[in-house]
Parts: sequence; C-alpha cells; structure tokens
Amino acid sequence: MTNTDIYTVIGSALTAQNDRMSAIASNLANVDSIAPPGTKPYQAHEVVFSANDAASNDGGDGAQTNIGVSVVGTVLSNAPAKRQYDPGNPYADANGYISGSNVSQVGQMIDLIDSTNSYSASIAVLQQASRVNQQILSSFQVS
Repeated sequence: MTNTDIYTVIGSALTAQNDRMSAIASNLANVDSIAPPGTKPYQAHEVVFSANDAASNDGGDGAQTNIGVSVVGTVLSNAPAKRQYDPGNPYADANGYISGSNVSQVGQMIDLIDSTNSYSASIAVLQQASRVNQQILSSFQVS
C-alpha cells in the first residue's frame, strides 16, 4: 500500500460516514412524522457500505485503484410503523389510529455516535499519516 492509498482509504471512509450521518439526520428529522390514512409513513433509511477490492490499474505500474469503502446505496428499514390511538387527530384512520414513522430515536442516536466515532478515528489516522510524512521529509533535510 502506498502513501497515496492511505489517503484514498481515509477519504472514502470519511465520505461514507458523512453519507451515513446525512441519512441519520434525515431519519431524526422525521422521527415524529405521521401519515394520512391510506399512505405509507416515513421509513428509516439505512446506508449500505461495501468494501472496495484493490485492483491494478491499466498503467502496469502496480498502483492500486478502487480501494477503501463506498456507499452502495440505502435501504428502507423493515421495522413496523408506529401506531398510536388518537381519534381526534385529522390523520386518524376509521379506528382512531395514526401511523407514524418507524424511526427509533434511540437507535439513530446510537448510530450517530458510532458514525461520529468512525469519522473521528479516520481523522486521527489522517493526522498520523501527515505526521509520518512530515518526519520523513524532515529526515532528508540537510543540516
């Protein structure tokens, strides 16, 4: 793995965690949303990651491309929608129930903490790689 590869991996990790945090923010914004009768309530979005395999490029110089992690897409959570008895609500069905999003606020906060920790770890690796590069450069300086 070359020095450039380290930055590629770190960059892909930061991008992936940024996408995950965006999905979490959207989920949290819709945690209390309700749907009119006959429509589907908001479903939580979950980001799907994929590890990229290293593959040689066409240049034949041994350089690696397509390494790190990428976001394949998002899937909708299959958790059941929240139902609450509220017959006075204009969105209540014939039985007096409203349907709300299936977002778990606690679960999203846990995911946010995990994503933030992963992001912070990637930043720490980036800083360490920069320190190592600086030390290598300074070792070549003539006194």
